[in-house]
Amino acid sequence: MTEILQKFNQIGQSIWYDNIERKLLNDGTLSGMINRGEIRGITSNPSIFNQAISQSDEYDHEIETLTREGLSKEDIYEHLAISDIQAAADLFRSLYEQTNGEDGYVSLEVSPYLAHDTEKTVSEAKKLWSLVNRPNLMVKIPATKAGLPAITETIAAGINVNVTLIFSLDRYREVREAYLAGLEKRADAGKSISNIASVASFFISRIDSKVDKMLDSLAVTEDKTKIESLFGKAAVASGKLAYQDYEDTFGEKGIRFGKLRDQQAKRQRILWASTSTKNPAYPDTKYVDEMIGPYSINTIPPKTLVAFLDHGVVDRTIDQDLESARKALDDLSSLGIDLGQVTQELESEGVESFAEAFTSLLNSLHKRMVDFQ
Repeated sequence: MTEILQKFNQIGQSIWYDNIERKLLNDGTLSGMINRGEIRGITSNPSIFNQAISQSDEYDHEIETLTREGLSKEDIYEHLAISDIQAAADLFRSLYEQTNGEDGYVSLEVSPYLAHDTEKTVSEAKKLWSLVNRPNLMVKIPATKAGLPAITETIAAGINVNVTLIFSLDRYREVREAYLAGLEKRADAGKSISNIASVASFFISRIDSKVDKMLDSLAVTEDKTKIESLFGKAAVASGKLAYQDYEDTFGEKGIRFGKLRDQQAKRQRILWASTSTKNPAYPDTKYVDEMIGPYSINTIPPKTLVAFLDHGVVDRTIDQDLESARKALDDLSSLGIDLGQVTQELESEGVESFAEAFTSLLNSLHKRMVDFQ
C-alpha cells in the first residue's frame, strides 16, 4: 500500500470508485484495486452505465442473446446492470465482512425517471434489492422532495440506501432526518437495525462550477478583490459545514441517533461525490485534498484517483478553518448569490442529466438490438 493510502486510512476516510464497467470486472483490474487497498467501495449512476454499455463491445454477446429471447431494452439494461453490480459486490464481499459492514458496498441507482415519484421509487428499490440479492448492495435514491419519504420507507424495509444528488445544507438535514426516521420505524416494528447502512452523497464540484460563473458576471460591477477571493470556495465551504452537521447528528452529542446507537445502528456516513476538478485552473486533486476527515467517504472517478495516488496531499482538512468557510458563504450571500436557489437548480439539473443519460443509454441499446434482430 502506498504512503498516501496509509495516511488516508489512518485519518479514517474511505475511497470508493466512481466507475464500473464489464472490462474492469473481467480483466482483474477491479480486484487488483481492491486487493491493493486503493478502493473500498464502488458507485454507479446512469451516466456511468451509459458510457460503459454504449461505448464498449464487452456487452454485445449478452445483448444479442437477450434480444433474441425477446426482452425489451429496459429489461436488457436491467439485466446487464444487475450482472455487473452482482459481480462487483462479490469482489467486495470479503471487505464488507472484514469491516463489519462499514465498507465494501456497490451502489445501483433506481430509474432516474422516478425521481419525483415516492411510491414507484420505493417499489423499484425493493425490486432491485431482491434481484441483486447481495447484502453489500446500496440502492441509490435521489434527495428530491419525493425521494425523502422513499428513503425513510426503504430504510424501514431493511434496504441499504445511498442518498444521491445532495447539494444544500438544508436538504442534507432532511436526508439525515429521513434516515433516522427509517431506522426508528423499523426499530418500533421490532426489527433489527444493526445491519442497515446508508451514505449521504453530497455533490461538491458542481457547486463551484455554477457559483464561479455567477462571480464572473459580478466582476464588472462589484468589489473585484472580494470576488476574486471567493472563486473555488463555495463547494468546499459547503462540504466543511455539512461535515459539522454530520458530526452534530451522528457524533457523541447526537441525542436522537444515540438512542439508535444503543440498538447497534450505523451512522449514515457522509460521502463526497462529484469530486473531479471541472476548472483546469484548480488543482486536479482539489476536491479530495480539501475534503479529508474521519468516517467520511470520497467517491473518486478514474482520472482523479490516478492523480490523487500520484501527488495527492493527505491531511485532516475537513474540519479545519471553519470560520473561513462560514465567511465565504456569508460573503457570497452579501453579493446577492442565493445558494438556496443555486443548489435547487443543481438538483434539478442533476435529475435531468441522469434522465438524459438513461434515455441515451436506452436509445443506444435499441440501435444495437436492431442489429441483432
